[in-house]
Amino acid sequence: MLDKKIRSFGYAFKGIRIAWQEEFNFRFEVVCMLVALAAAWFFRIPQDEWLIVLFIIGFVLTAETFNTALEELCDKFSPTHDPHIAKIKDLSAGAVFIASIAAFVVGCIIFVPHILALFA
Repeated sequence: MLDKKIRSFGYAFKGIRIAWQEEFNFRFEVVCMLVALAAAWFFRIPQDEWLIVLFIIGFVLTAETFNTALEELCDKFSPTHDPHIAKIKDLSAGAVFIASIAAFVVGCIIFVPHILALFA
């Protein structure tokens, strides 16, 4: 049973590796994550803000990974253009966009006061 649990971690890491290798947006979001983490460290944000930053990072990367998985599934079962598949893909991309907008707004709320304090 432990062997099965260990293998499941391997599958998870394989999925993250696939997202990194095949999806530009995932790589871009990881770069944004690193910038946000560096800013959080630099500004020494409080623990509650750290929790929010970490949660929103996980939210965006999870949304992007689900979007990628859904696109792969759609492409497997409908390699030619299908308006229903296009709608599904657009909705999935829209979900990632909503998550990204939320992350941007949260980032502004958390980091703008710290940035402004540098110039005060």
